[in-house]
Parts: sequence; structure tokens; C-alpha cells
Amino acid sequence: MTALTLDANTLLEHIETLGSIGLDSVNGGRSRIALTDTEKLGRDQVVSWMKALDLVVHIDEIGNIFGILPDQSGNTKHNALMIGSHIDSVFNAGALDGCYGVLAGLAVTKAFRDKKIVPSRPIIVAAFTNEEGVRYQPDMMGSLAHAGGLSVEQVLNSVGTDGTRLGDELQRIGYDGDMPLGTLVPSQYLELHIEQGPVLDKEGIKIGAVANLQGISWQKIYIKGKANHAGTTPMSMRHDAGYAAASIMTFLRDVTQRKSGTLATIGSIKFEPNAINVIPRAAELTVDIRNPDNSTLHEAEQALTEHLEALRQEEGVTIETEVLARFDPVTFDEHLVNAIEQAANTLNIPHRRMTSGAGHDAQMIARIAPSAMIFVPSKDGISHNPKEFTEAEDLVQGAKVLLATVAALLNPTQQ
Repeated sequence: MTALTLDANTLLEHIETLGSIGLDSVNGGRSRIALTDTEKLGRDQVVSWMKALDLVVHIDEIGNIFGILPDQSGNTKHNALMIGSHIDSVFNAGALDGCYGVLAGLAVTKAFRDKKIVPSRPIIVAAFTNEEGVRYQPDMMGSLAHAGGLSVEQVLNSVGTDGTRLGDELQRIGYDGDMPLGTLVPSQYLELHIEQGPVLDKEGIKIGAVANLQGISWQKIYIKGKANHAGTTPMSMRHDAGYAAASIMTFLRDVTQRKSGTLATIGSIKFEPNAINVIPRAAELTVDIRNPDNSTLHEAEQALTEHLEALRQEEGVTIETEVLARFDPVTFDEHLVNAIEQAANTLNIPHRRMTSGAGHDAQMIARIAPSAMIFVPSKDGISHNPKEFTEAEDLVQGAKVLLATVAALLNPTQQ
């Protein structure tokens, strides 16, 4: 069998080209928010690359994109290996988050095409809809729905932060496909991604074989107090929604110190009436809690619930909560993690096992298929930021590990 060879130059060119779509020339970031006109341009570009590789392209009912390299019998579905990620972004993003995994998947199929090798099983390259959850929630929506966690109706009827209906926007940009949701159930799933954290960069290690992924709990908290004059209302007589919000923030920081491995973030907060000399009558904030151990995550959630009840009693405020997303921790498939480690060993690339702190599409696809992830270093652990950066050599090495892993799993034969 002719050895598969990664076309590194094309991979890097594709990353640069896709990264230019939605680029703000002033601040250096790019914004390809799900189902906007800009993201449509990104989708169009990825689909054109899939077609150039003569992949079979399908778009499902919620806009998930699949480019398929058939096996020797022309099969595109049975016993397939899926490689996936996403191309939507947060606001003012870097060029690599999600996109790298999709484009590396295309690089894998190009390696087969270049050597005229047909895989023993189909290879599916997936670009999932609305992974970031910026405009429509929850995040990882496309892969969650693909894995059966949301219905077509739930997805299409989602209302965005801008008041738009997802189904209407999907139709408007021309990505309301006809493949029934969940048609392509892979036998295995791999996702290559930048780490988005500092571990590999700080340790000087080039590859992370991701063994597990921590659980995520998202809530929105609504607090109602009583607006009053900042100068005439004694502290003991206030019903201060702003103070209650601040108490939640400091309480959660304390929880992270008491509950090992817990991360907690208040990423969004707003007050009403938002005036310097008025006690806030209302506050709204989001809470993001994460932990790789589900029981510890539950304990942190329960501690927050108890604190909210205490605030109601002590401050005379009303508090309501809304669950935005709740995903259990995931342990990835041991066979696939071993295969990634073996591929790195074969290529003499330093590697380590690790936990993913961020949520990924692999987290959802693990519900229906054995899954695993490969990480490459992120400079200073920066992501969701124009300064997101990974050395070209590291990007190429990560794709080589992905290709070697795929080759080992599929045992391709010469055409």
C-alpha cells in the first residue's frame, strides 16, 4: 500500500482562506456567527472544497454539512468513520477554533484522493451547525440534535438573541437541507482541535490525547429587588438586586475553592435601571459551572441553589433560574484514545493524556458512537480571541496524527 501523505501546504492555505471570511481588518478578529450571511460564505467555501475532492455532500434538516468519501463498494453510510467540528465562531474570534478540525478532516480525505486510495470504510467530514451557541442556544446544537438530544422542531423553532427563528435563517441562507436529521450514525468519531487552554503550551508537549471532557452547567438567574434612592435608603432597609448578583459571584468563587476541579464563571450581567445613584431593582446574570466529575458538579449546583434560597430570605428579593444547558462529563473511548497515542508514538511526537475543559461536538457524538479528540497547543492558552495562535508546525503535526490514526483504524487498500 502506498503511504498516505498529508498535504500540509493546502491545509494551511485552507485555514488562512476560511480565517479571512468575516475578518475585521482593524482588530484582527473574525465573526462568523451561526447562520449569518458571513457564516454562509464560510459554509459555501467548505462545501466547494468538499466538492473539489469529489466527496458526496449532504446537508441535513438543521444545516449540518457532511462530505463523504465512500468506501470500495460505494457505501457512504454503513460503518463510517466521522471526523468533525464546526466553522461558526464567537464574536471577534481567532481563525482556528472548530475550523481546524473540519479542514484537517478534508486534509485526510485529500490524502486518500492524492494516492488514489479507497478506504475500507467511508470517511465522513462533518461541519456541525451552531456549535458556539452565541446566537441560538444551547451550544453544540447541531451535534446534540444529530445525536438525538434535540428534535428537528426544537432546533428550527429556536429563537436567537436577535429575535430571529433559526429555521427561517437556515432557509434564508440556503442551508435547509433534505437529509433527515441523524441519518449518518458513525461507527467511530474523531475530532482534532486546538486545546484552548495552556497545558500543552506550558509543558512543551505537542499532542494531547483527550481521554475525557468535563461536564457543563449553564444557568440564567433573574433577580428582582426594589429600586430606591442610593443616598436616602439605609443599607439595612434595601432590597438590592445588584448586591444579590455580587453575592452570587463571590459565592461561586468560594465554591471553586471548596469543590476540587470546579470552574465557575459569570460571563454576562446587567442591572436595571443601571444608574449610578439608584439601587438596582433587577439583575440578570449567567452562570457557567464545570467539573469533570459529575457528582462534584451536582454538589456545586446544589450549593448554588441553597445560596439563592438564603439570598431570598436575607435580602427580600425574588430569584428565578433558567437552565440553559446541562451536559454530563464524558469519558472517551479507550480504544480510540490508545490509537491516537500510538499514532503519535509512530510519528515520534511528544504527547500526553488530558481532560478537555471546553465543550466540543465530540461530547455529543459520544452519545451514539465511540469518540475521542486530539489537541494541539494553544499559545498561552488563548482562544475566543484574535490572539488565538498555534504554530503552523503544530497544526501540521496534529493533522498528521489524525491521518495516522485514521489509517490505522481503516486499514485502507490500494484502488
